[in-house]
Amino acid sequence: MRKCLIFPPAIMRCKTKMSGRLIVAIVSTAAEIAAILVLGLWLLPRMEVHIPFLLLLAIVLVWLGWSVFTYRKGSRALDRKPVRGLMDMKGMKGVVVRSLRPDGVVKVSGELWNAHSATGPAEAGTSVIVVSQEGLKLVVKAEESR
Repeated sequence: MRKCLIFPPAIMRCKTKMSGRLIVAIVSTAAEIAAILVLGLWLLPRMEVHIPFLLLLAIVLVWLGWSVFTYRKGSRALDRKPVRGLMDMKGMKGVVVRSLRPDGVVKVSGELWNAHSATGPAEAGTSVIVVSQEGLKLVVKAEESR
């Protein structure tokens, strides 16, 4: 995905298309903020509950920040390529996250997997290669250093 600068000449040259996901996020966030404002400026005062305007503004800004944060994290997660499956993982490289003695956790293609070491103990940070699987547990061996 191409990133654009927020500067007038760059905006004119940037041809990034707006995705449906972004449009839905903008519309839903606008509706949520409108609901917060209606609640704070109209409904609560009718029930004799008064919220200072600066507090209401702070709530709206925090909500907006949270919406941007969750949109960015969610989009990254949705745009990631999925791991193809255990049968296709043979030969993939990973890194030990929790020491293999002989069982532990490895990270392969950005995903954490329970693993068993076929070649003995391996410390965190060691590069490994997937040799097979036993159910949902990967069997790995330490990668030979060159």
